Amino acid sequence: MIDRTHTLPVLRQCQLLKVSRSTAYYQPTPVSAAALALMRRMDELHLRHPFAGARMLRDLLRQEGQVIGRRHVATLMRRMGIEALYRKPHFSHRHPAHRIYPYLLRDLAISRPNHAWTADITYIPMARGFVYLFAVLDWASRRVLAWRLSNTLTTDFCLDAVQEAITRYGPPTIFNTDQGCQFTSQEFTGLLTHHGIQISMDGKGCWWDNVFVERLWKSIKYEEVYLHAYETVNAAHQGLERYLTFYNQQRPHRALDGKTPDQVYSDNLTTRLTAA
Repeated sequence: MIDRTHTLPVLRQCQLLKVSRSTAYYQPTPVSAAALALMRRMDELHLRHPFAGARMLRDLLRQEGQVIGRRHVATLMRRMGIEALYRKPHFSHRHPAHRIYPYLLRDLAISRPNHAWTADITYIPMARGFVYLFAVLDWASRRVLAWRLSNTLTTDFCLDAVQEAITRYGPPTIFNTDQGCQFTSQEFTGLLTHHGIQISMDGKGCWWDNVFVERLWKSIKYEEVYLHAYETVNAAHQGLERYLTFYNQQRPHRALDGKTPDQVYSDNLTTRLTAA
């Protein structure tokens, strides 16, 4: 776009490209320490009260002595990629090429690995900034099959994790996500249909449809993320890798009768192979 070494002045290049001159001179400013602390607290409140919108979060923050307006809260929520989870009367307007798929898991008995996978993205605070975590979870065993970190809410890091999970474990029968634009994109749905996977999507605002991922986020944040102030993305990656290894291999789950996700995943696959 703008070439500062070109013989044409930057002003003339902006005129030819029909963009504002301020765009060429803009330098992104880092998020302040106060804003990062506020975003972290908002993330904690969102985990506890997923139904809280900008007004309720504003009021909850004011109870703690934070002087903040609704619009500022809404701006930070958009930056963090979170929204209040509740039933809405109509679907949001989306690109006409982005198809919305029905929810396939309601009243479906899922008792074996690779029957259904689910995935989502969450915000991860650091000491100086934040990143986004995407994870693929096996529904029956709660095992985290693959994950990726990114500093932007794009689709590519989600595709990388899904492709890794499919390569390592084979395709599931059903893959469930919410209706986020990363998951309704043709790149994402095309990857799933290419492998013959049935696509399932949560109802709009129905957080309960993907409850196992919501529980995973709560465990990750309260047992790992909130206990550390990651200085770098590499430190965040190392911390999450350490925790997710513990989560899969050592952390017992009450819903799994005290077994670990690895035990349930491997035991069920062994049983099926023996029966075959």
